[in-house]
Amino acid sequence: MRIARSVHRDIQGISGRVVDETRNTLKIELEDGREITVPKGIAVFHFRTPEGEVVEIDGGALVARPEERIKKKFRKP
Repeated sequence: MRIARSVHRDIQGISGRVVDETRNTLKIELEDGREITVPKGIAVFHFRTPEGEVVEIDGGALVARPEERIKKKFRKP
């Protein structure tokens, strides 16, 4: 995944692999092995699917516990 846009310019453009998730944050493992924690609500993320397609997701839509997000209904853009 990659952080496409963010309120905090310092984390914009960071890419890595999501290794953990909480209600409000994503823990990202960077290419050099370091892990950083990024708030979901302040960023727009680009995720790559196994087929190679890039999907853009507003972090605000992800703010919830993973098990609660399954029950959420989303509008199609």
